[in-house]
Amino acid sequence: MATLVNDSILKNDADGPIPVTGGLGTDSYFNHSFFQKIAANVAKDMIEEAITKKLDVKFLLSSSNTIRIADLGCAVGPNTFDAMQSIIDLMISTPSSNLCRPNENTSQLPCRVLFTGDYFPDSSLHVVYSSYALHWLSKVPEDLEDKNSPAWNRGKIHHASAGEEVLRAYAAQWADDLSSFLNARAREIVPGGIVVIVTHSIPDGMEYSELANGMMYNCMASILLDIAKRGLITEEQVDAFNLPTYAASPGEFVSVVENNEYFNIVTMGESNPSPWLTDDVHVDMNEFVSHIRAAMEGMFSKHFSREIVNEMFEQLEARLSEISVEMESAYKDKIQAFYVLQRNDSG
Repeated sequence: MATLVNDSILKNDADGPIPVTGGLGTDSYFNHSFFQKIAANVAKDMIEEAITKKLDVKFLLSSSNTIRIADLGCAVGPNTFDAMQSIIDLMISTPSSNLCRPNENTSQLPCRVLFTGDYFPDSSLHVVYSSYALHWLSKVPEDLEDKNSPAWNRGKIHHASAGEEVLRAYAAQWADDLSSFLNARAREIVPGGIVVIVTHSIPDGMEYSELANGMMYNCMASILLDIAKRGLITEEQVDAFNLPTYAASPGEFVSVVENNEYFNIVTMGESNPSPWLTDDVHVDMNEFVSHIRAAMEGMFSKHFSREIVNEMFEQLEARLSEISVEMESAYKDKIQAFYVLQRNDSG
């Protein structure tokens, strides 16, 4: 039997859940997450090839009659079921696997997972899948919350276009989080089991401000500073707010995995998460902002009033429309990465 365990929400160890907009309403993440689905599907064939070549289903079944699969980081919505169904179908189709399909009760078992901490029993998992989750930090880097620190991020809400101290603080927090994630998975995954990761990325040496998200975060900061000039919030409130997200380069990712020693990278690659963008097909900024709002509004709402958050997102569509050409050209190859890691026999 193949058993599916589904993570219903990302969890931030310090501040509680990363709050996407829940429910089934018109503004919900459930109804505004197909961009994420398209991006994840870009790497689907390469991931399936790696699983077919590296996951020895027959060997794993020699010590257990159940293959356990966990989705760590699917937030809420339908995307997880597509990804999990593909993996289940792939393993069932493996010659001599003798796997049967999970029944209705086991195929939709919801749970909450601390994605950088322990959750499952030791040596209980065979496949872990994580899509667009590991770019979220477990917390805002501490140096960014100290007004006397060189990393106090004045006038910014992210490391895009910020100083080197800010960038280093983000990078260090991300590396610590990935290391914690790998240590936890090393205890939970059987030798020979695999971890599949699809995540935001950035080519080695590229500035984040050159990417579309970096441009967007700078627009958000500019809008908030304009609101501060009208006296509705303070500039210090803007300085104190930082989005806990970091897109690591492949070099950074490989370095953390190699230092961890529990996993080997069996395949990796980079891709363009938006191949549908062409000279004739463009971003609908209204729909794009709806997706961003569904995913990120909760973080802003923890720091600013509902009125301020509403105004920020209302202005964002107009601001991004002004730089739409630059935004679309920034959706480049190599800004999405996928990694397939295999648990080795050590430890």
